Amino acid sequence: MAGVALIAAGGTGGHLFPAESLALALARRGWRIHLATDHRAEGYGHDFPAEKIHIVPAATITRSPVAAAKAVIQLGRGYMAARRLVRALRPDVAVGFGGYPTVPPMLAAARAGVPTVIHDQNAVLGRANSFLAPRVSAIAVSFARVAGAGDRRITETGNPVRPAVMEAASVPYPPLSPGGDFRLLIFGGSQGARFLSEVVPAAIGAVPMPIRSRIRVVQQCRREDLEAVKSAYARLDVPAELQPFFRDMPSRIAASHLVVCRSGASTVAELAVIGRPAIMVPLPGALDQDQKANAEVLAGAGGGWMIEQKDMTPQRLAGELADLASHPERLSAAAASARRIGRPDAVERLADLVERVARKAA
Repeated sequence: MAGVALIAAGGTGGHLFPAESLALALARRGWRIHLATDHRAEGYGHDFPAEKIHIVPAATITRSPVAAAKAVIQLGRGYMAARRLVRALRPDVAVGFGGYPTVPPMLAAARAGVPTVIHDQNAVLGRANSFLAPRVSAIAVSFARVAGAGDRRITETGNPVRPAVMEAASVPYPPLSPGGDFRLLIFGGSQGARFLSEVVPAAIGAVPMPIRSRIRVVQQCRREDLEAVKSAYARLDVPAELQPFFRDMPSRIAASHLVVCRSGASTVAELAVIGRPAIMVPLPGALDQDQKANAEVLAGAGGGWMIEQKDMTPQRLAGELADLASHPERLSAAAASARRIGRPDAVERLADLVERVARKAA
């Protein structure tokens, strides 16, 4: 069957990228797509394949009592707006991808009797999805084991990746030849880039010269850090391409010998599907430690290495880089292990689940 699908996602790449992948898959099957999100989507959602993008008021509930009270009021406004949206669209199914902006539209859809599916990208069920879980028709997850999911009936679909990731997955891992260029890709997302911008150049400066002279860097930095990072690499005479955002990140991953990154759900999924080894530094301070759980999955499968931020000193990273550059077989083995746990069929599996839920309700 095909009809109207309302997709709800928080306005960050980690939520919007898998939502975009599902939207494309459903559109190929004849579905009409509408997206409900928050204002942050302006930075990521410009290419989202929806008939219309609906900005719904939302806020994140924090530990601060005052801020939490304001957030609840804002979410209440979002719920009223979402009710009007659901009445106007009359969707045949609603799919949420996590983040507090999904709560108003998914709650409004569930209370209106619309079949509902939530997808969680992480190895720990997010707070918004934990709230919605008892109220939806089906739950899809990215990993075989998801903390916080309890004994609910869930479907493991994997984490959908963008078409550009599937294209990059066709590129074989580039073997690291003795004396050849050692291509590093570094990125940290909106919250984690600053730390890597400070640590990675210092670490490369501590790598022995015979290896340092082979290093070629591609790094995503915050705009305010660009000049400092550029100067650091110039002093080291290390070629570096720096940008605040790479729109062709999948192809950059495919071209790298090693990735140094945070371990958000989309990052881990893309590394696995493309098949590239990574040193992952989970973002600290999260209540549910979701990035650490994600990194443990990939590292546990042999597809990379996890170093917590408190342990990630320039000296530690320099040692890891020197060791891996001297033993390229470890990089090749990790690339193969990462690819083995990739789920390139995740989006079709999720689309099948969405259609089953919609069909059952119909």
